[in-house]
Amino acid sequence: MSMPKFEHRYRKLVFLTWFLTLDLIMFGAFVRLTDSGLGCPDWPGCYGQFSPVGAATHIQQAFEAMPHGPVSFSKAWIEMVHRYVGALLGMLIIAISWMAWRHRKALGHSPALAIATLAAVCLQGAFGAWTVTMKLMPLIVTAHLLGGMILLTMMTWLAAREKRHAPVVASEIRWRPWAVGGLLLLFAQVALGGWVSTNYAALACMDFPTCHGSWLPPMDLANGFSLLRALGELPSGEVISQDALTGIHWVHRNFAAIVFVWLGTLAWCLRRSPALGGPSRLILALLVAQLFTGLTTIFFEWPLLIAVLHNGGAAGLVLACTTLCARLYDVSKQGVPHDHSQHATAKPAAAISRPDEAAGDAAGRVLCRDRHVPGRTGAA
Repeated sequence: MSMPKFEHRYRKLVFLTWFLTLDLIMFGAFVRLTDSGLGCPDWPGCYGQFSPVGAATHIQQAFEAMPHGPVSFSKAWIEMVHRYVGALLGMLIIAISWMAWRHRKALGHSPALAIATLAAVCLQGAFGAWTVTMKLMPLIVTAHLLGGMILLTMMTWLAAREKRHAPVVASEIRWRPWAVGGLLLLFAQVALGGWVSTNYAALACMDFPTCHGSWLPPMDLANGFSLLRALGELPSGEVISQDALTGIHWVHRNFAAIVFVWLGTLAWCLRRSPALGGPSRLILALLVAQLFTGLTTIFFEWPLLIAVLHNGGAAGLVLACTTLCARLYDVSKQGVPHDHSQHATAKPAAAISRPDEAAGDAAGRVLCRDRHVPGRTGAA
């Protein structure tokens, strides 16, 4: 059965937007790590201009007044390119939402997720503006990072619905709560990592596995995790202490061990599954990569490339965990049954379960997620 032209365009648009979302998160990390967030200290333009070219005089004056400050031509371009790509991403998600609503019956699924993604990207744009207007307030910057990861989660789920894969067998459904729990733990770790980055606490502990030669170093967790404060300050207005930065770093480092064990165990158990093995093996590889880049960041004093890769690894883990959850939850509305003892076989279109029957299969079996070729299982 050939795919309608509009459906093919929708799939291409979803995958393009998903890829751009991942790229934008990586570039956002580059913006943050190069201290370019205030390269243009207003929003949405740069000193009221569309690009740094028109703002050249203002940028030059700011740079001459403070050569090592947040404004320079390179930082202005880095910040504005990030905004341009973000605007493009928003327009693509508008197109996805319109197509998902306009062709909801033919596409075979509700447009709710696409519309929610549009709301998320609008909110993400607002946090981008607040990041600038509130002068890199750690809470706002961390929320902006989390918003990007949530947007990636939603786009990954949209893309996962369009990608063919082997059917999930009934015995694998029990891993649903473990996969969701792992994704929630991962988001908590991403928030902690964002808090480390926005408070410049990555080098608060320069040894490993201990911190300042101790398993439990002197820490000021109360002030370290006080939310309503400016960058580099305590709520009282004083400069943030080393003990507070140590506490931020120590919590992120030790919580990483919990996430590593949880996701590593889950991925190891599912690594041979035809449907779930791909994302599971990716999780295992990324966990090892995150350990390597995290340690390299400490021992080589935060090299830019490694720090960006560490952020990218976190985005990759979100992507892989979301794919795992999507495959465990997104039961096909049209597909073929599959069990442990038999390979899936072609099935006449008339014999395919209706959407309202998919979840209630008499044998308790799970249907393959492949609405485009109803009589075939997709590639793993």
